[in-house]
Amino acid sequence: MKTVLRIFILFLIIVSASQAQIFKLGEAKGMFMSIGVGPRFSLGDFADSRNIGVGGDVAISYTDNQFLPVFFYASVGFSHFPGRQDYYRKTDLSSISTNMLIFQGGLRFYLPTLIDQFLIVMPVVDVGVSLAYFENLHQYKISTGKPDLVEEIGKPGFHIGGGFSMFILDVLAYYNYLHDNQYLSVDFRVRIPIYVNY
Repeated sequence: MKTVLRIFILFLIIVSASQAQIFKLGEAKGMFMSIGVGPRFSLGDFADSRNIGVGGDVAISYTDNQFLPVFFYASVGFSHFPGRQDYYRKTDLSSISTNMLIFQGGLRFYLPTLIDQFLIVMPVVDVGVSLAYFENLHQYKISTGKPDLVEEIGKPGFHIGGGFSMFILDVLAYYNYLHDNQYLSVDFRVRIPIYVNY
């Protein structure tokens, strides 16, 4: 857990430093913070032992008029995947769960608006890289005599997704690839401007 704390502190320092610098790229620029939460659906071998999970993240995004409609972003998130009951019946485990701290960075591309009357709705395409830190807890049935095991693993990966944005509110779905830990995530996201200059 100390490693997770160190990585999180490093992320906060990098985000703070990026906010402190003077932007010199385009004349119009903006930095935004967003908070997203939603379900996580395990896939493949990961789904054999893990049930539907839940997660959330905090992201910082930036763009200016030289890059629009592309936004650059970095995020830190946490997800929890509980074990499947039917998996316990087939193994020596009485409980299994995965906690995941994930750092992501990438590009978000806003497509032309679908609706611009009463409400602006834009399709969004999102792609980026991921670095995840897993903590897998294995608790064995008392009858086995095996000690509980906490497994800590770091994995790189990538994510790709899309959805719809009303800019302040987003609904996005992602395919997240991490070796042996693939999952789909759905995020309901609120975006808050923290720096805007025209």
